[in-house]
Amino acid sequence: MDATQLLEADRRYVVHPLHHPDDHRQPLVVVEGKGAMLRDADGREYIDGLSGLWNVNVGHGRGELADAAAAQMRRIAFASAYIGATNEPAVRLAEKIVRHAYSNSAAVYFTTAGAESNESSFKFARYYWKVKDKPQKTKIISRIHAYHGVTMAAMSATGMAAYHKMFGPLVPGFIQVPPPYAYRWTGNEEPGVGAADMVEKAILTEGPNTVAAVIAEPVIGAGGVIVPPPSYFPRLREICDRHDVLLIADEVITGFGRTGKWFALGHWGVEPDLVSFAKGVTSGYLPLGGVIASKRVHDAIESAPADRKFMHAATYSGHPVCCAVGLRNVEIIESEGLVERAAIMGRRLLAGLETLRDLPVVGDVRGLGMMCGVELITDRSTKSPALGLGAGFTREALKRGLLPRIRAGSADPPIGDTICLSPPLMTPPEVLDRIPQILHDALVAATR
Repeated sequence: MDATQLLEADRRYVVHPLHHPDDHRQPLVVVEGKGAMLRDADGREYIDGLSGLWNVNVGHGRGELADAAAAQMRRIAFASAYIGATNEPAVRLAEKIVRHAYSNSAAVYFTTAGAESNESSFKFARYYWKVKDKPQKTKIISRIHAYHGVTMAAMSATGMAAYHKMFGPLVPGFIQVPPPYAYRWTGNEEPGVGAADMVEKAILTEGPNTVAAVIAEPVIGAGGVIVPPPSYFPRLREICDRHDVLLIADEVITGFGRTGKWFALGHWGVEPDLVSFAKGVTSGYLPLGGVIASKRVHDAIESAPADRKFMHAATYSGHPVCCAVGLRNVEIIESEGLVERAAIMGRRLLAGLETLRDLPVVGDVRGLGMMCGVELITDRSTKSPALGLGAGFTREALKRGLLPRIRAGSADPPIGDTICLSPPLMTPPEVLDRIPQILHDALVAATR
């Protein structure tokens, strides 16, 4: 099948994520990847500016991961991990994840994706409070601009209206509050404290006896790479403790080294009650995710009577091949020092991006580790968000050899189109240094 036939079959038979045919007239057909680079069907090369979808942490073309999958498939491709059965890769990977996670971490439940991990986290939280004889504690508080997935409950926590419009009504019991967005902050309080206080206000408005958990990305990712000030999460942890509310860290993007820590709340010395993960656990080579339960939550599961057992399940939870690849992937992150490298190279990337502030269209540059955002504006004095630059900018970036992702902005709540960057953690310095220059030239061309 040649490229023309392939694209015709694609248009006829495939419904893509976020699908509209107008957006898919000239799709990029990626046929090969090596390290931080991608090659399309026409032989053109691109820097993978988003690590696939925030997930290819160790880079493309790692034969070790293909070998791990093949070896496990030859041994046993699938075995149920339901109660009464287990498999070695799932056990070994769970142990390794707990050892790299927070000191209060106890055990792992495996899923196949980030949205499923967040759906599971909500059920963990509700289950916990039912075991504690507080069954009315069911509500979940999330933040505007947050992305937690687009299955029904995860979509209801996601703070982007575009994902709600054609699929509502949302699941009841989900409440959204403003994020710690310093660039747009107009109040007199220190931004992190003020935004955390909005969470407390929502808890008090709903009634602490009805709120099960607060879910938060340590760094808001797809919503525009919003990095909180240092005060935010310590304050949020204190609020959750005071009102007897669980804290769920959505580390689907930030986990496994992306921000320069194995898990990102470590930047601020905060430990969550539940952690949702996916993406970087296998570097995207196979679908895998999960929930890390704290000792507090795990103890509730382990001590529950038989008639209140944890009746949550999925066929592919603890899938042996996915877990074998995850285990080998984590070993690569360990042996190559990619977590520490992400901290160092992330600072280098952010310093290069800071030079873009000279462009009148650039309002803000922000990031943590290998996770950066460049927000676009139309008026520097009013911080008016730039909207609708995405298609033109992306075309110009692709011409220059960079595959970026742009988060479409919105006027209400205000956020400009934001260029999101999260290259593979192993990206060579000389490749990383090309990104700011490509962005500069692409922005100049797109805004002429």
